[in-house]
Amino acid sequence: MIRRFDPILIVSVLSLIWVALVISVLAATLTDTQSRTVDAMAASVPPPPDSADARPGEAEPITLTVEPGDGVDAIAARLVRSGVLHSEERFRTLVQLIGVGAELRADIYSFAPNTPAAEIIRQLREGVPRERFFVVHEGMRIEEIGQAVVALDLATQEEWDLAVTMRRTEPILRDRPFGATLNGYLFPATYPIDGETTAESLVVAMLEALDEALDQVLRGRIALSQFTLHEVLTLASIVERETLLRAEMPIVASVYLNRLEAGVSLYADPTVQYAITTTSSGEPRDGWWKVGLTLDDLAFQSPYNTYLVAGLPPGPIASPGLAAIEAVLSPADTDYFYFVARGDGSHAFAETLAEHNENVAEYVGQ
Repeated sequence: MIRRFDPILIVSVLSLIWVALVISVLAATLTDTQSRTVDAMAASVPPPPDSADARPGEAEPITLTVEPGDGVDAIAARLVRSGVLHSEERFRTLVQLIGVGAELRADIYSFAPNTPAAEIIRQLREGVPRERFFVVHEGMRIEEIGQAVVALDLATQEEWDLAVTMRRTEPILRDRPFGATLNGYLFPATYPIDGETTAESLVVAMLEALDEALDQVLRGRIALSQFTLHEVLTLASIVERETLLRAEMPIVASVYLNRLEAGVSLYADPTVQYAITTTSSGEPRDGWWKVGLTLDDLAFQSPYNTYLVAGLPPGPIASPGLAAIEAVLSPADTDYFYFVARGDGSHAFAETLAEHNENVAEYVGQ
């Protein structure tokens, strides 16, 4: 005997099985693919026929603030009251089904009217995306840049050390002397960062930024100068550390160039500040740039100490900005041989030692 089944009963059972399968798939994938759950639901679970929030509208966006401590009920009520959603119950049910009630972030959101509940949940879980930036300031040495990278949890100290010491093939490093570090080559600029940023990607970005900053005009000036790129960066780094005023940089550069031409030592305090910390592991007690150098500091034996060694030091002592590089390549036309800090960020320049001593008497100790 052939048994007959009620077609309506069969359809109902199949519908229940379909719903159960959707729920089980969502539950099974929750742990490993939470970031995609809401999108998957939006694609695989069609809204009821009478849903008014099936598609975002074209009206002006609605600003909605989720305060710290707001629960699902409060958020649902605010969504409906503001016109973003039409059903609190549907939102609460979806949040409960996914199990993400504790992941909804406090923030200020912008939603189109009638945005699907699944899309709203996705945005509430991710928060409002904000661009983050990493800034390399002019005059920072490589250790300071590394400390900032580690402090922002962009990399570990080991990852940073590897990135700056590994063999590199960037074109900007083609003429870098053997054994020279990347100090001076990590260009000062503002770099966007995100969850994919690493020590390696930052180093690549900084080297590429230097390559781009050195346009054809600057490269032409380097080719016509008496210096290599490495030497230009070296002198520019000293100029960068010596003065805060961009307007003074070409004058300071002219002083050092006059001393180099005369074959005398540069007597640059920043090179001593650098020299006394070159063997430090971790930030020194007096900081990377010690203020108030002593006679013992000035007598510190190092190829970077330009009080003891004539000519340029072996390499840059910090990252020079574009203004310092341009100052070295286009210095002021002066006969200045000396300068002393006035105490207000500027310097008094002199051509003779007698004039310099007068400036020292006037400004030092004020």
